[in-house]
Amino acid sequence: MKIIALPAFADNYIWLLHDGASALVVDPGDAQPVMQALQHEGLRLAAILVTHHHPDHTGGVQALREATGAPVYGPARERIPAPFSPLNGGDTLTALGIAWTVIDVPGHTAGHIAFYAAEVAGAPLLFCGDTLFSGGCGRLFEGTPAQMLASLDTLAALPGATRVCCTHEYTLSNLKFARAVEPLNHALIQYESECRALRERQMPTLPSLLSVERQINPFLRSRERSVKQAVQGHTPTADDDVAVFAALRQWKNGFQ
Repeated sequence: MKIIALPAFADNYIWLLHDGASALVVDPGDAQPVMQALQHEGLRLAAILVTHHHPDHTGGVQALREATGAPVYGPARERIPAPFSPLNGGDTLTALGIAWTVIDVPGHTAGHIAFYAAEVAGAPLLFCGDTLFSGGCGRLFEGTPAQMLASLDTLAALPGATRVCCTHEYTLSNLKFARAVEPLNHALIQYESECRALRERQMPTLPSLLSVERQINPFLRSRERSVKQAVQGHTPTADDDVAVFAALRQWKNGFQ
């Protein structure tokens, strides 16, 4: 089983997973790079998975479905190009012979979902859309801070070996902010160096590992004393877990 990050637009990744004959694709905002990859690898598209409704994640769905006949699976509570099979948290589906569990992760959008498989080529695999990024998390366009914190808590509880396949190359900008929050975090300093080396070679920083994210991502660490103190120094009124998380996200929104 092979996983490929297909670049799209300015900084998106469309994830393609294949076994040498059949493939699934996640959040195809653009059909063209997917069709090119299918042709180049000689693959049949077996499924299209969608995490949320934003156009840079759904723009290629209709063209791919028409070209390949692949079924589409997406969040039940969001408008996804029809027809598609609606999914809610706790649902399961089988694609490429892999059992995927659907996880509700509202926050970035109201009905955002993630796809998790306990074993793909020897390790767990997570397609999390725009909920969790390496070193960061998605903006709260439709959900609340409490929802996003709960969603991230759910993802953080997955096994540390989980490969985190998020859909934007935001890592270095996220780590710049993370360093402002935790300048003495040695794991973060080392990870940033590794990611810079990857980008200098035009390579993706993704997938990340959940065990790494727990060490370096301030949005998974908002209850840690070092993060709370930094946030409260920036927003003194942040006095509980949700308020600290909300202030952290607001701080990031204005960070340059």
